[in-house]
Amino acid sequence: MEITCTRCHQTVLDGNCFCPNCGLPQLTYAADGSTGPAPSEPWSEVVRDAGSINWRAAIRVALLLGVPVGMLCSLLSPVGVFGLIWMAITAAWVVMLYMRSQQSVWITIGAGARIGLVTGVLGGWTAIATTGISLFAMRFIFHQGSFFDDFWQNLASQQLPQQWAAMGVDAPTILQTQKMLLSPEGRAGAMLSTVMVLAAILVLCAVCGGAFGARMQSRRRRPGL
Repeated sequence: MEITCTRCHQTVLDGNCFCPNCGLPQLTYAADGSTGPAPSEPWSEVVRDAGSINWRAAIRVALLLGVPVGMLCSLLSPVGVFGLIWMAITAAWVVMLYMRSQQSVWITIGAGARIGLVTGVLGGWTAIATTGISLFAMRFIFHQGSFFDDFWQNLASQQLPQQWAAMGVDAPTILQTQKMLLSPEGRAGAMLSTVMVLAAILVLCAVCGGAFGARMQSRRRRPGL
């Protein structure tokens, strides 16, 4: 009797624990008609290992790769927006290196996303710390604070008000917002919001990269193919 996958309805060979097309775990049928895992590779053990994570090994790899990439993703890094792509690639790489150190041959997309989440958090906090340390050093050690002051003054006094006026914002609101941005509290709040948004985007990219890495790894190392 031909066996088909319950998800994609593609043919599954007798004895295979996974669909060759989508990777869905399959029940196998013994000769006596009872259902159960294939004798050569226990289905329940594979599924349990696929969803579980050895966090000590995962965090070790995430620290090894996520922290350096987080430093490259700081606001003052010349990498710029390409740092987001690097973070996604790094999370996928973390999943692949983690799988090399494990005996399991398959990992779920959810487990890969969780590893990516840890990688993104480590990278995001590293990016925030690197940005803060760089700004402090440039202002108080290298005495380049006037560069940032002039940039912020031009941004808050000319560029943003012109954009708001083109969007139809009334003049009193523009003046009030401009005054707030030029205050010390406004500058600090704007910088804090910027780095927090950067960290959130890095985490999102890492989660997507980790899920993609798990998907690619499961396709490459799926048993029974």
